[in-house]
Amino acid sequence: MRTTGMKRALVGAAIAAFAMNASAAHAATATATAKAKILAPLTIANSTDLDFATIVSGTAASTVTVSTAGAVSCGSGLTCIGTTSAAGFNLGGTTGQAVTISVPSTVSLSSGANSMTATLTSSATSMTLAASGNSFSVGGALSVGANQAAGSYVGTFTVTANYQ
Repeated sequence: MRTTGMKRALVGAAIAAFAMNASAAHAATATATAKAKILAPLTIANSTDLDFATIVSGTAASTVTVSTAGAVSCGSGLTCIGTTSAAGFNLGGTTGQAVTISVPSTVSLSSGANSMTATLTSSATSMTLAASGNSFSVGGALSVGANQAAGSYVGTFTVTANYQ
């Protein structure tokens, strides 16, 4: 009698184990990959300033333009003296990544209470970063008033670069 009870217990345990494994046999699985791409921080450095050089004002308002290549165009009635330069910037980051470049539309130059405004133009609004170096320049068109007051006029502007 004892062996019969034990046989029943073993058969019951086997049926229970089979029932538990039966649902697992119908299970499906899938895997996924977790990813992350890390980019080097962008760096930007000013290499040259936007320099309209020395201007002798006239009796009429006019404009001095410095191209993104640094070439000057001195407006009618003005005399331009000295060497001009476009603002230059060096950009670094992860090679092969696209970057947008933002430059403000204007900058105000002032000397004491006197001021002038320059509209700004960038040589690039976007670029793909290269291992060999990345640079762009900013030129401008300075509005010089009639009989503009003498002085050393200075203004600053901020350029921004962002990964796309």
